[in-house]
Amino acid sequence: MNNPKILIVDDEDAIRKFLYVTLTSQSYTVIEAKRGNDALSAAATYKPDTIVLDLGLPDIDGIEVTRLIRQWSHVPIIILSVRGSEKDKIAALDAGADDYLTKPFGVGELLARLRAALRRITQTNEEPIFTSGKLKVDLAQRIVTLSDNEIQLTPNEYELLRVLVSNVGRVLTHRSLLRTVWGLEYGDEIHMLHVNISNLRRKIETDPARPQFIITEPGVGYRFRLKDNN
Repeated sequence: MNNPKILIVDDEDAIRKFLYVTLTSQSYTVIEAKRGNDALSAAATYKPDTIVLDLGLPDIDGIEVTRLIRQWSHVPIIILSVRGSEKDKIAALDAGADDYLTKPFGVGELLARLRAALRRITQTNEEPIFTSGKLKVDLAQRIVTLSDNEIQLTPNEYELLRVLVSNVGRVLTHRSLLRTVWGLEYGDEIHMLHVNISNLRRKIETDPARPQFIITEPGVGYRFRLKDNN
């Protein structure tokens, strides 16, 4: 994707200036907004490829901005906020945000999260074979291979992996994973999710104690990290 459009929403001039300089130096096209209503208008007018959104806006809270945008758009939304509690992260992700970074943040990590969000856009509706490093998931035939060796997964393990790779780079909360894989009535069965994640890691990770694919977001959930296909 050439010169992706990034909408930066933050009421702090210094943060917007810093992000503008950082992102334009990486060949991104940057659009700025300092209020929630301005963000909604800019999202509709410019149709950005990704939105980087602060929560503490002067008119509309960023979580409400996320909910409103989700009513009509699937654009990736990365929250960038000083609010670092698990409660705030979960609320933003459940509202429809794709990712969450806490200020102060590392530029390298922000750029990596942006790349992951943009890759997710380009992979939508492409071939039903997902590849990350030596891991391949054939979503049509439900076949998982690692280094060309087929991996035997239980139905729940496969469905969990399918949901994670279908949302590559996106943070998925415990509750959203449980409800998607097992059903609405299982939304609070966190231990069951941990057990299945642990089993899945033992089957697809080279070192389950230091996972490269399924990354834990402490207290919040998990995300699948894309590796170079070498």
